[in-house]
Amino acid sequence: MHTSPGYSFAEKLRQELDTPLFNPLLKKWVGRGELDYEVYLKTPQLLSLQSGEGERVAHDELMFQVVHQAQELWLKLASRETVELVAELDRDALWAASARLERVVRIVRGLSTELGVLETMTPDTYQVIRRSLGNGSGQESPGYNMFRKAAEGLALAFERLLARRGQTVLGIYRGGPDDLKRLCEQLLDVDEAFQGWLHAHFQLVRRTIGVDRSVKALDGLPTQVLAGRMTLPLFRSLWDARVELTASWRREGGHAPGASREGCMEGAMGAYATPIVGGACPMHAGLTSAPRGDS
Repeated sequence: MHTSPGYSFAEKLRQELDTPLFNPLLKKWVGRGELDYEVYLKTPQLLSLQSGEGERVAHDELMFQVVHQAQELWLKLASRETVELVAELDRDALWAASARLERVVRIVRGLSTELGVLETMTPDTYQVIRRSLGNGSGQESPGYNMFRKAAEGLALAFERLLARRGQTVLGIYRGGPDDLKRLCEQLLDVDEAFQGWLHAHFQLVRRTIGVDRSVKALDGLPTQVLAGRMTLPLFRSLWDARVELTASWRREGGHAPGASREGCMEGAMGAYATPIVGGACPMHAGLTSAPRGDS
């Protein structure tokens, strides 16, 4: 193929992507906004929400906008799913709530993966984009604020459920009902995924503008404050229970390394039915017995 000097295959391809494309299998033009898929998903509007080719201050600005817009959509979904969780807990539909919690966990974990795409942008490129962001801050994100508000509602629904069942988080981990323990663990999965997302954001900030008392985000706050925010839990009682369980833990009753452990599993299996006090396995009995004061 002979081309004139200065001809750009990339420019030709770019222009082709900006026009409707013919799908030979469907024998239809895609991109005119007329097909059912396009109408239902509002693709003409959706794909026009990013700055045009001639408006971007850097090529990577398209990636920056797409990732952040996608994050807002996923956070909207996670928030609405959390509202349904509140309704399910309030009517004691724990099986449905368990399934929905799995969905929310996957959504929030996906947020962290998406942020990883932004880590392919070098800091010098971001400094160019940053000039056009005004005072924009993640704290201004509607999705972030919606999800935190929804999580507050979920925490209150969980408290109402425990009150109806006459349970506490600590009591559940000391031999309470298995269905509630499973729910606790899945709520913790959500919380851990959320904090993981905030940590991913912290690392992104660290890679692009740095984390230091002297470095300020666009909202004027030092980037150093992000370190504290990423460890704030959504469901504090679930984390506090770990501290309380460890506070009541005793080394006595375990097995010395290399010592015989005959009967250990038999004792452990019994712990699932009823709490053991002085059962066959001293180690597991110590975990299920009532807390004792320091000796």
